[in-house]
Amino acid sequence: MKRFNMNKKIAALIAALLVAGVLAACSGNIASSESSVSTTAEETTVASETSVSETSSDTTSAATSADDLVSDRDMDPSYDEESAVAITLNGDSATSSDSAGVTVEDGTVTITAQGTYIISGTLSDGQIVVDAGDEDKIQLVLRDCDITSSDSAPIYVKNADKVFITLDAGSENTLTNVGAFEADGDTNIDGIIFSKDDLTINGLGGLTINTSDGNGIVCKDELVITGGSLLIDCSKSAIEANDSIVITAGSITVTSCNDGLHAENDDDDTLGFIVISGGTFDITAADDGIHAVSTITIEDGNITVTAAEAIEGTCVTINGGTLSLTASDDGINAAQKSDSYTPTIEINGGDITIVMGEGDTDALDSNGNLIITGGTMDITATWPFDYDGTCEFTGGTITVNGSQVDTITNQFEGGPGGMDGQSGMGPGYGSMPDDFDPADTGTPPDGFDPSNGGGGQPDGNPPDAMPQGGAPQGRPVDGGNGNS
Repeated sequence: MKRFNMNKKIAALIAALLVAGVLAACSGNIASSESSVSTTAEETTVASETSVSETSSDTTSAATSADDLVSDRDMDPSYDEESAVAITLNGDSATSSDSAGVTVEDGTVTITAQGTYIISGTLSDGQIVVDAGDEDKIQLVLRDCDITSSDSAPIYVKNADKVFITLDAGSENTLTNVGAFEADGDTNIDGIIFSKDDLTINGLGGLTINTSDGNGIVCKDELVITGGSLLIDCSKSAIEANDSIVITAGSITVTSCNDGLHAENDDDDTLGFIVISGGTFDITAADDGIHAVSTITIEDGNITVTAAEAIEGTCVTINGGTLSLTASDDGINAAQKSDSYTPTIEINGGDITIVMGEGDTDALDSNGNLIITGGTMDITATWPFDYDGTCEFTGGTITVNGSQVDTITNQFEGGPGGMDGQSGMGPGYGSMPDDFDPADTGTPPDGFDPSNGGGGQPDGNPPDAMPQGGAPQGRPVDGGNGNS
C-alpha cells in the first residue's frame, strides 16, 4: 500500500504560493470606476477612468493546480486487507478483530491508532469516532455499511493527522442523521461526516448522505475528493471546508441543500478556495451551487448546477470542462468576499451554457473585472454581462439568445451590479426567445421565482444569506458563513 506523508507546513506553503499566483490577476481591492461600454474579440479594450486592477489574461490559467494539492495517496484507494482491522457493525453495537486500537461503548466505535480499518454492517444509532495521535494517518474502508445517528455525526474525526475514507469498489454505503446535532464540548458538530483535520474521500463505491438538520460533509482543514459516487440530501451545505476543497474525479449528486460546495475560512481570506479538475456534478441548491470566499478554479469536469447563483467567489477562473448553469440571480458572480483579491471572472476555455430566469438577473456578473480569452459560451438571459471594472475579450465564441456576438456590452456601465444597477437593455443582444422556458434546461428548486429577479432568493432562504455583490446582513465582508 502506498503511503504519502505531506507535512502540513509544506502543504500550507504550496497553497500560499499557488494563491499568490492568482493574485497576479486578482489583486488589490476594488476602486470606484466608470467602465468601458464594450470590448471586442478582435481588439482588446481596457477603458476605465479608474481601473479596478491591471489584469493579464494569462496569469491565472494554472495558478491553482489540483496536481500540486493532491498526493499520490489521495489518489490511491488500495489497502492491504491482511493487515487491516475488521470492524463489524451489529445493530446497536460492534465487534473488532483487534481491540488494541478500537474500543466499542454504547454504539460508539472509537479508533485510536494509525492503520486501516474495514467497516461493514449496520449501526442503528451510533457513530465511528477517530481520536488518534497528531501524526497518525487513518484509512476507513466503508464496505456496505449503514450508520445512523440520532444526535451526532455518523463519522466524526476528532483528532488525527489525516483521514482517508475509502469507498470500497462495488459497495453501497449510507450515513444518516435523524435528529439534531449535539456539540462535543467546544466543537459544534454539524455534518454527517465531520472532520477537524485533513480529509480525503476516494474509492470506487457509493455513499448516500442524508440529514434534514445539517451539512453533508464538513472538513475544518483541507478536503480532497478523488473518487466515489456521492449522493447528498441535506439542509445546509452539501460539502463544506475551511481551507480548501479539491476535487479531481468521482460523481457528486446533490438533490437538496443551501450551498452545494462551500469553502470559507474566517481567519485567513486567502484560504477558502475550490479547485475542480474532473468529476461529474449535478447540484440543486437553494442559494449557491459552488461558493468560495477566495478563488474558484475549474480545469475540467462535467458540471450541472441549478441554483439562485450557480457559481460565486471573489475570483472565478474557468479553463475547461462542460458547464450547464441555470440560475435565478447570477450565473457566475465575482463578488468581494475576500479583501485579498479583486473580483474577477476569467474564462480561458470550456463549454459553458448559462440559462437565466427573467427579471433583474445577470449571466456573468463581476464586481470587478471580466476576462474572456477562449471557450464557448451559450447564454440565454435578459442581461448577459455586468462588470464594474475592466473587460478583456480576446478569444472564444459567445452566443447570446441565439445570436453570436463579437462585442461585450456592459449592461450597467459600471453600476454596482444587478441588484442596484440602472436598467435598460444594452445594444447588440437579441431578446430572449418568446417561447423561452427555463424548465427546458433545468428546473429550479422549489420556492424559486425567477420573475421577481432581485436577490433571487427562494422562499425560506436564511435571513443572513449573502445578497448579491455584498456581505451578509449584520456581518463584515470577510465574516463567517454561519455553517462552519
